[in-house]
Amino acid sequence: MHITAENFFSFDNKLVVTGMDVTTGVHKLEFLKTGTGPLYFSTYVTNFTLENPIKKAGLEIKVSRAFYKLVEVDKKIHAEGSHGQVLDQKVQKYERHPLSEGTILKSGDLVEVELEIDSKNDYEYILFEDMKAAGFEPVEVRSGYNGNDLNAYMELRDERVCFFARTLARGKHSVSYRLRAEIPGKFSALPTKASAMYAPELKANSDENKLQIVD
Repeated sequence: MHITAENFFSFDNKLVVTGMDVTTGVHKLEFLKTGTGPLYFSTYVTNFTLENPIKKAGLEIKVSRAFYKLVEVDKKIHAEGSHGQVLDQKVQKYERHPLSEGTILKSGDLVEVELEIDSKNDYEYILFEDMKAAGFEPVEVRSGYNGNDLNAYMELRDERVCFFARTLARGKHSVSYRLRAEIPGKFSALPTKASAMYAPELKANSDENKLQIVD
């Protein structure tokens, strides 16, 4: 490939290497420049995996994901009435039932997603992106701070729920949010992804999970 002043604006400035052209071993890409002035270039690589299901990975940061079905239980507490009398007041309380791979849920079931995070060091500006399985919708309708362990900002997107942590202290942490099972079908929740906003080499992912919803 040769770029000159004459073909600079018409030159297709992409060199794409795909498939079997990418062989094993070391690859060397060399740029030669004549004359003065800066040389600008950028490179990126993409890949995909044939794993089914995808397994968790991570070194400095590890993230695991667990699903729980929330079952409402009848619970009452003693509350003070307007005249000082003791009254029984019903409160909303749930029991968490762990969901295993391929668990069948009914449309309308309430599910809690918990992300368990293990960090070997203190970090800043860490993003956790939990990929939402199709067929489920978050119970919350507004993004914001929800009082989680990381004091992270939760952002609701179409296909994922994101947690932006300003600081991540060494040790174990957890954040959680709730989903509602809605559309019947068999769905895969792609792995939760953890990454440092300003250090992209710091990353991790959870296991992939498969769930089923029936009417």
